[in-house]
Amino acid sequence: MANKHYGRAWRVAAAVSASVLALQAAQAAERPAAAIAIVGATVFDATGAAPRKATVIIRDGRIAEVGPTVKVPRGARVIDAKGEALLPGFFDLHTHWTGGGVPATTPQIATAYVSAGVTTVNDFNAAPESFAPRRQWLSTLVAPHVNFAARVSTPGGHGADWADTATTKWVNTPEAARAAIQSLAPYKPDLIKAFTDGWRYGASPDNTSMDGWTLSALVEEAHKANLKVFTHTVTVERGAVAGRAGVDVITHSLQDRLLDDEALAAIKAGGTADTPTLAVYEPVKPGGPARDPADPKNRQSFRKFDYALANAKRLHDAGVSLGLGTDAGMPGAPHGQATLHEMELLVRAGLTPSQALVAGTAASAKLMNLQADRGTIEPGKRADLVLIKGEPWTNIADVRKTDRVLIDGKLVFGPGAPPMSANAATSMPAIPAKALIDDFERADGRSSLDTLRTDDPDGGMDRSVEISQVISRGSQGRALSIAARMAMKAKPSAGVIIPLTRGSIQPVDANAFKGVRFEARGDGVYALGVTTVSGRWSAPFEAGADWRVVEIPFSALKVARGADGWTGTNLTEVEFMGARKGGEKLWIEIDNVSFY
Repeated sequence: MANKHYGRAWRVAAAVSASVLALQAAQAAERPAAAIAIVGATVFDATGAAPRKATVIIRDGRIAEVGPTVKVPRGARVIDAKGEALLPGFFDLHTHWTGGGVPATTPQIATAYVSAGVTTVNDFNAAPESFAPRRQWLSTLVAPHVNFAARVSTPGGHGADWADTATTKWVNTPEAARAAIQSLAPYKPDLIKAFTDGWRYGASPDNTSMDGWTLSALVEEAHKANLKVFTHTVTVERGAVAGRAGVDVITHSLQDRLLDDEALAAIKAGGTADTPTLAVYEPVKPGGPARDPADPKNRQSFRKFDYALANAKRLHDAGVSLGLGTDAGMPGAPHGQATLHEMELLVRAGLTPSQALVAGTAASAKLMNLQADRGTIEPGKRADLVLIKGEPWTNIADVRKTDRVLIDGKLVFGPGAPPMSANAATSMPAIPAKALIDDFERADGRSSLDTLRTDDPDGGMDRSVEISQVISRGSQGRALSIAARMAMKAKPSAGVIIPLTRGSIQPVDANAFKGVRFEARGDGVYALGVTTVSGRWSAPFEAGADWRVVEIPFSALKVARGADGWTGTNLTEVEFMGARKGGEKLWIEIDNVSFY
């Protein structure tokens, strides 16, 4: 009997103990994370106050307290920053996350920015279709906050000379501009970039600039959607047009001549700011080969850069807000390091180191309407912070001495930070490929994989005129028709890309299949293209007046660009394309595209 009661008591005690442990675990899960205290640093808060010694307390990813007499909470994680400078994380309002940049892949680009103390960037390179998958991918990485810009240009204009009309909208009337902004809204862009200046740095005639009526309508429609408008503007005259249209930010330097009083007045009256992107225009890049300014081949680059420096200083002195942008991803402007160098160049232009630091923090936050969230070190602000071994407000070159970086209050770089394991990959993990790629039967114009087909004519100011559309195939349903008139140039081409996942971001593994099968009819020789994470492959095929089934095994594909070797595990796009002589016409019809 005694043993029986003992057993019952033991079971009751065990149950109570388990309940207590469960309650304690639940309470621990609900308990906020321990505070972080940064002590001993000299704080440059970017509010205009002088640098001062202060303790900064972070709770739940936000700055809770700042001051010289702030006490460290019990249980707080202490970061000893004695002898270091604490600044808001830096901004770069003009970058291109492109495969042609340095680094060239998303995780490595993210690492470059984080390790430089850059915690917020604008990406001007992504197609709207890729915004959602890119945002999802970035959420798995150690990365800065990335704002995505939707792009608008004029037919033949800069930005429209290589991109399809889904990546860069082409407009040349107020009605088209309003419609373009409305069509972009479902993608939830963070801002609009408009290519408005057709000067092309004096290398070709200006016949593609966006007129003032169109630009004004674009700005008005964007502002209705609470979207800032940044413009590719590089001449003084077009700077005045941007100001009169109420553009928010001119995102390059004005570099064709010295800024005159009339243009300056228009820019100021429009409330227009500037990010000069001096880093991309500097004639002699850090570590690059020397160039002789007297050499006629170099003279224009040096002259334009001198104008850019002088005009940036004049804008700043006149009260025009300067933010920080670099055009990083373009030649000579490496991600992360270009951002730091831009602050050095702002000082070269005549700003003080403190003014350059404010341009890279508080001023840039304000240009993105983020000043209530970040950009300064104040209670309530997001704890995006950088610790530097130096005094960059005295010597701007000290911005390169990054020690530790916090994003959302988490230590992500420097001593004590966890390894950036996810950032070691170069692409998203592949998902299994589906057999059916596109039968062209969807009424909404998307592929069978729910991806957006895009036209792919040749690049340049003069591009082949291409029309692709889904047409009836009678009892066989519907098919894709591609027709083009070829531009007068060497090797003109036209084609249609079918992404294998939304925005061509996540690759697919097609090793369960042997190749690509489709039905086709046309007027000659064409090519099937398959794009992978590492490059592009292609194979020719012929199509005549009658429909026929074409099978192209993966083994028949040859390297067309890049590519380290065919693996079948990293496919992103399938393309049908053709080439003809300049002035000739091309047509082809495609149906029932699948892996087999």
